[in-house]
Amino acid sequence: MGMLDLSNVSFSYNGDPAIDNLCLSVESGEFIGLIGANGSGKSTILKLAAGTLRPGAGEITLWGKAIHHYRDRDRAKLVSYLPQMLDVHVPFRVNELVRMGLYPYDIPPDLTPDEAVATVGLADKGDSLIGELSGGERRRAFLAMTLLQGAGILLLDEPLANLDIRFQIELMRLLKDLRHQKHISIVMALHDINLAFQFDKVYVVKEGRIITEGRPLETITRDLLREAFDVDVMIYHHENGTVSFGFERMEDKNGLR
Repeated sequence: MGMLDLSNVSFSYNGDPAIDNLCLSVESGEFIGLIGANGSGKSTILKLAAGTLRPGAGEITLWGKAIHHYRDRDRAKLVSYLPQMLDVHVPFRVNELVRMGLYPYDIPPDLTPDEAVATVGLADKGDSLIGELSGGERRRAFLAMTLLQGAGILLLDEPLANLDIRFQIELMRLLKDLRHQKHISIVMALHDINLAFQFDKVYVVKEGRIITEGRPLETITRDLLREAFDVDVMIYHHENGTVSFGFERMEDKNGLR
């Protein structure tokens, strides 16, 4: 049994099945990628794992206890959730928003609000209104609030959206450092297959089901990408351990390549 377990979980929106008999387990210190095409069910899985949705069938446990048996404040100390869709109209400044991550605590955690803001590269934006920030800056502000919450499990839904390449790299490095230094477990939903090889383990989702799971180098194949994303790409494994993708050249109607 892991820190967080979803066992045979199913869920429907107004009778329309979204998650079907899904099993997923998160162990201490794991860095997990939840990958799949848009609409595959990744966001719903994270909402279920965070306790914001209740399953129609199956069981979700957090540290061996049914997740909905926790008080909201107690659950928030154990698992933090950053949704894909953020409320950009909140009338707060960055520092004010980030401090909301302290709400579960009577005694603040080790990380301070200023440190959380600096960690995501917004030290010079602390007094800025959320509505004045760019899309990427807003996402980093909400991430700082999530980090300040100090939970042992982070559930992140497309946290790299609207971030330029510099902050994508810095965020991935930050998350890996947190995993090593604080033994935080991280589950990140994404649809960018290029990033999948950064994780210890991936769950591949299609139509609300886990179609495969495992180490990225062993799991992600040409056939899998065809099944999960409906694309046909070549996968190139290089001697230095890196992986790249490319489209196979197809013959045109004149037989030229």
